[in-house]
Amino acid sequence: MPSSWDELIQLAVTFTDDDPDGNGKNDTAGMVVPGSTTRGYLTWWFSTMLWSEGGDFVKKQGDGYTAAVDDPASVKAVEKLQAMFCDSKVVQPGASTADSATTHTVFESGKGGIYLTGPYMLPRFDGSLGKDTYEVVAAPPGAGGEAAALAEGENVYLMAGSGNEKGQQAFAEFAASPAGQKIGLGLDNGGIIVRLPVNTTVDGAAERKDPRWDVFQKVYDEHGRNAPALPNWATVRQISSEGLNGVVSECSRDVAGAMGELAAEIDAELEKQGAKG
Repeated sequence: MPSSWDELIQLAVTFTDDDPDGNGKNDTAGMVVPGSTTRGYLTWWFSTMLWSEGGDFVKKQGDGYTAAVDDPASVKAVEKLQAMFCDSKVVQPGASTADSATTHTVFESGKGGIYLTGPYMLPRFDGSLGKDTYEVVAAPPGAGGEAAALAEGENVYLMAGSGNEKGQQAFAEFAASPAGQKIGLGLDNGGIIVRLPVNTTVDGAAERKDPRWDVFQKVYDEHGRNAPALPNWATVRQISSEGLNGVVSECSRDVAGAMGELAAEIDAELEKQGAKG
């Protein structure tokens, strides 16, 4: 089992080079990566690796934030990312323009060995691959010593302008209750209405009778990390995704220089949002 991101990348090299499906062809990617800039996909995927390697997109400074993508740990992490695309070439063909709709298909077709994704894919992959053909493991720690993982989610959306706010509140309270959460975890709906319980008295893995879900719950509880609380993180995510995509799409690009340019863009956006420290 890989104990670091370096070992995980080396495992991806093995998947890429050693013909795991035995068909005599060099047609298996070690790491399936949604590297598109659409909606900031590459930043979404890279967050877990970057944080685990000790880097970050932004960091606290005074009462606000400042760019951190040009810090030494961040640059080293991006250099590893670039090497995955350009040197060891462990990512699937077309990774720099792929979104998750594409990468789901690559993994379940058997053309990719490792895929960093969320628990919502288990019902689909159980059906397409068979649950005995793949395993669920937590991403390892990186050079930063942490096994950080992107943890985003929501419980209930309450729409503005409702004529029945009291009813909305009652529904939200029921949805977050043990009874509501257990309904959402139900096997008859594929377990995707509630992915991980928001109510701490509910054990999602036990309700599903599937210990694989416990892996995700422990990662979320012990290593989950959300995006910074900026006025508009989505814009920073998009800017950073485009900057990262530039260095994986152009292999001759100097990473340190590119991250310096990206840091300046992020700082300008933070200033625009009134969030610059």
